Amino acid sequence: MIKFFRKIRQQLLNEGKTSKYFKYAIGEIVLVVIGILIALQINTWNQQSLNNIESSSIVLSIANDLEKD
Repeated sequence: MIKFFRKIRQQLLNEGKTSKYFKYAIGEIVLVVIGILIALQINTWNQQSLNNIESSSIVLSIANDLEKD
């Protein structure tokens, strides 16, 4: 896959089409940024899920302790 993109980039530069190359480069940057944002969102969802599980276990522990007393 990397070879494919490298070939496109080299062809655009060799043909002297710098404006197309810049559009291509900006497109690549946008794709990388989107990928990073998706990864961060997934990480946030996972962290919230873990926090919810921990909160539930703390509440259950407190409820069990109150029932024992």
